[in-house]
Amino acid sequence: MNKSTSIKPGFCFGTEFENVIIETNYIVMKNTKIKIATLGLAIATSTLLFQGCATATKTQKGAVIGAVAGGTIGAIIGKKAGNTAVGAIIGGAVGGTAGAYIGRKMDRQAEEIKQTVPNAEVIREGEGIIVKFDSGILFDYDQSTLKSAARTNIENLATSLKNNPETNILIVGHTDANGTDAYNYRLSERRAAAVKSYAVNQGISSARLTTEGRGETEPIADNTTDSGRAQNRRVEIVIVANEAMKAEAKTQGQ
Repeated sequence: MNKSTSIKPGFCFGTEFENVIIETNYIVMKNTKIKIATLGLAIATSTLLFQGCATATKTQKGAVIGAVAGGTIGAIIGKKAGNTAVGAIIGGAVGGTAGAYIGRKMDRQAEEIKQTVPNAEVIREGEGIIVKFDSGILFDYDQSTLKSAARTNIENLATSLKNNPETNILIVGHTDANGTDAYNYRLSERRAAAVKSYAVNQGISSARLTTEGRGETEPIADNTTDSGRAQNRRVEIVIVANEAMKAEAKTQGQ
């Protein structure tokens, strides 16, 4: 059974999110159905703007933007990633010339990951990268202990992460809808934590890595079919620019 994710009030947004709305409207001008979804996104966002607080972090902004924008932005990337991953990329974006500079660096890293981690699906979007592993590649069914092949995949990914130190990494665990909400949430957390732990063992600073478990709340396929459930059991690794890369990008854009 599919379940919706609620949006907590109390977040605020600045001009960076207004720019996202403008850019999204431009992208979807040719598609009437997506235009309607974008209008709904703009209306929902305008409501949240008036509920805002000055202390909201970009991670918080990104999480809420992802939850609101999942239908529209998700359509742009082929509905291959969950709202948390999409929101992390949107929430960390700087836009403009600096954003284009970051995008070029992400293009190069995405190509490197495609070459070195053949079992991963690499999604390039905006100013970030989403690396997606089916949980079957990483874990046995209903387990959170990494398989031997999974360790090889993470070792290869860690090489690219070390080659590109000016990035932050979010690891998001997901499950299918079998089992209770609480159990799936804990399982997804354990799986994300296992990936982080092994990445740290490979020399990636823990300060660069954060984890989230989303359980069954962000399906990308139909949970009523075997193939759909298999797609929903996954781990997404989101790579975005850190503050050092953003500062460099802004300097280059001057």
